[in-house]
Order: sequence, then C-alpha cells, then structure tokens
Amino acid sequence: MTKQSASATVEVAAEPGTAFHVFTAEIDLWWVRGPINFFDAGRAIGMQIEPGVGGRILEVYRRAAGDTGEDVLELGRITVWEPGARFAYRSSVDDTETDIRFEPCEAGTRVSVEQTLLPGGDKAFYFWPNVIPWLVTWTARRGSGMSKPGELGRLSIALYYANPVAAAEWLQKVYGLEPSLEVPDEDGHPSWIEFRIGSSAILLFPQTDSTDAPRNDHEVWVYVDDLDAHFAHSTDQGATITTPIQQHGYRAYQTTDLEGHHWTFAQATPTTE
Repeated sequence: MTKQSASATVEVAAEPGTAFHVFTAEIDLWWVRGPINFFDAGRAIGMQIEPGVGGRILEVYRRAAGDTGEDVLELGRITVWEPGARFAYRSSVDDTETDIRFEPCEAGTRVSVEQTLLPGGDKAFYFWPNVIPWLVTWTARRGSGMSKPGELGRLSIALYYANPVAAAEWLQKVYGLEPSLEVPDEDGHPSWIEFRIGSSAILLFPQTDSTDAPRNDHEVWVYVDDLDAHFAHSTDQGATITTPIQQHGYRAYQTTDLEGHHWTFAQATPTTE
C-alpha cells in the first residue's frame, strides 16, 4: 500500500516574508545540485517557481542552440499563494498535493511541508522531507556573498556499508563530515546518504553483495559529458560492463577494471564544473 503522506518541519533564521521569498524566488540557489536531485539530472540546469495561483514549479533544461521554445518539466501547479504565510501546489508528476506553511518562531520562521497522496491516487514521490533541510543551510549563508548554487564536481567516491545510517552518524561524529541531507533514523532505509567535500561527494550505499560475489567496499563515480560515447568506447576496448546504461533521475552505467575495482560513469549535467 502506498504511504499516504510525508511531512517535515525546519526552522530558518529569517522572518516569514523573507523565508517565503527565499523558498520560492531563490529555489534555484538553495536546491542542491546532484545526480538524484532532478528527474533528468543529465539535462537539468535549474529550478524555478512561477509566483501566484496557476504558477508552475519547473525543472529547467538547457535548450539546443537556436531553439527559442521552452524546455522544462512541470513538477506542479500552484493552487494557494499567500506570500509570507503559505503556498500549495498539485503535483504534475505524481498523485500528491503539497502544502507549505511559514509561521513565526523564536529562531525566525518555522517552515512546515506536508505532501499528501490524493484520494484514489497510487503514485507518490515523497522527496520534500529530504529536500527541506537545504533551505536551512542556504538561508544561513545567503548573506555571505554567495550568489550561485554549489555545483557537483566530476569525481565522487561511493562507500558501501552494511549499515549506512550508522556509518554516516560515525563519519559525522568522528570526522566532522557534514551530510548534504539530514541523516535519517535507522528505519529510514535511504537509497544513499551524501556528504560534500568542496565540490566533490562521498556517497554511502547499503552493502548488497551476495556472499559468493567479490565484496564491493568502494567505487569511483566519474561524470562525463557524453555518456553514450564513453560507454561505446569502454565497451569497444574490452571493459567488463556490470550494468549497462540506465536512468534513475541520473543516467549511468557500471563497470569493473582489470583488477575488479568498481566504477560508475554518469552523465554530467550541463552545469557540472
């Protein structure tokens, strides 16, 4: 049975009017760039919220040279627009509606998000509980002169753990690493947990190797400009392909090198540095 709702609440250091403006008008600045943070990460160059009832929430793609048309994915349509207090939208990509409220609190503003499955619906992408902590980080640093979103670099490292949540908590406590998303509790079963070191990422995945297969403790992720050409070249040169090109928000394929080390090659976004 599909989960009926998901909610999250954070407090940001800004008064409600400013918090509402940051959430809506500055979404492209606080939305964290990364391979799983867009529906089509290989083409996405930003996020946009059009103000007012009827406005769209958009994932924006880069147009081809000479193309004057619009290249976007509509994520939702706004149904309620009350600046400084609340806005809501009906999703265009699943069967949910989302309500975002802004209430004054001692720290500044309490931002509450509730995403609910509509009656009769069966498809829900409950991403807001993972996304909303990014707003806190951006609001805290937006006065420091930073004027553009942080881009993901071309090299990342993936580490595989039997218990990624416990590993993430250990890395945070012992090494002082800061996750790009709040680490879930033990029951969260995240697909992955991500830390950022400058523009590079450390990705924590659950260990899923069977007992009769070589243990996969770590993996190198490389983002390339033309994934199809790279796949064709490595295949022609005799690489062992463990997983052909697939798309899960990001496009990637997996391979092993001459001594069995695991590599993932993924499509870079148009803005990858």
